[in-house]
Formats: sequence, C-alpha cells, structure tokens
Amino acid sequence: MLTWKDIISFSVNGNPTPDRRVEKTEAEWRAQLTPEQYRITRQQGTEAPNSGALCTTYDDGQYNCICCGTPLFDSTIKFSSNSGWPSFTQPIEVNAIKYHKDSSFGMVRVEVLCNTCDAHLGHVFPDGPEPSGLRYCVNSESMALNKGIAK
Repeated sequence: MLTWKDIISFSVNGNPTPDRRVEKTEAEWRAQLTPEQYRITRQQGTEAPNSGALCTTYDDGQYNCICCGTPLFDSTIKFSSNSGWPSFTQPIEVNAIKYHKDSSFGMVRVEVLCNTCDAHLGHVFPDGPEPSGLRYCVNSESMALNKGIAK
C-alpha cells in the first residue's frame, strides 16, 4: 500500500517504470479526444467541481485512462470526498501513476499523471481515509469507467 512518504519519494527521486509506453503526436491526441478531454489530459486542465459524470458514479468496474486505456483505479477504492472530483485511495498498480511536483498557482501539490501516456489526471493529497491516508483527486474527463471489471 502506497503512503504519502512513497508519493513524495516518487515525485523527488523518480517514478516506477510503467509496463508500456504510449506516445502520440499532439495532432493524434486531438483527433482521438474531445476538446475537453484534450484540454484536461494534454494541457493540464481541470474540470469544474461537481461537473464530471464520474463524480457520483459508484458502479463496479475499473477506471481507465481516457487516452491509452491503462487501468488506473478500481471502484472498490473510490470514496466520496465531497471535493467535487472522483476520489480514490490507491492506484490499481503502483506503476500505473506518475507523480510530479506541481508548484503552480502559488501552492505546492503533487500532480498525478498516467504513467503510460503522461495524461494529466489530477492531484494526490495526504488527507484521505485510513489506512493509506491518500486522496487521489481525479478529473472525470481523464478516465473511462469499464463497468463490471474489478480487480
């Protein structure tokens, strides 16, 4: 189980190696994604709070990267954080997520990206429920729910 100490270590010392890499040109990403998906995943955007279709969805399944299909999170570790974005306590695999120190907007946070294709997903915070204490706060537009598939 990942802890905040692990997250900080990854963001400072390097991320786990992904199982595979997916790289496309900006034109290929634009052709594949909706304008909002592109803005969020490829330009580090954020959707408005409580606007995402996956905010209040708690169906069984896997949440996969909208860009490359990599499994990111499982419905069994999703929780209601009242933050306005889907929230999870752990990634589906340690190497599914990449961590990057984010000093934008006058704050220091840890950005989470898909480790396979570098899609911006959201941020992770140390204020989640036990036992991990983590809250992965993820944009709905950066994921697709594959219903019925749970780890």
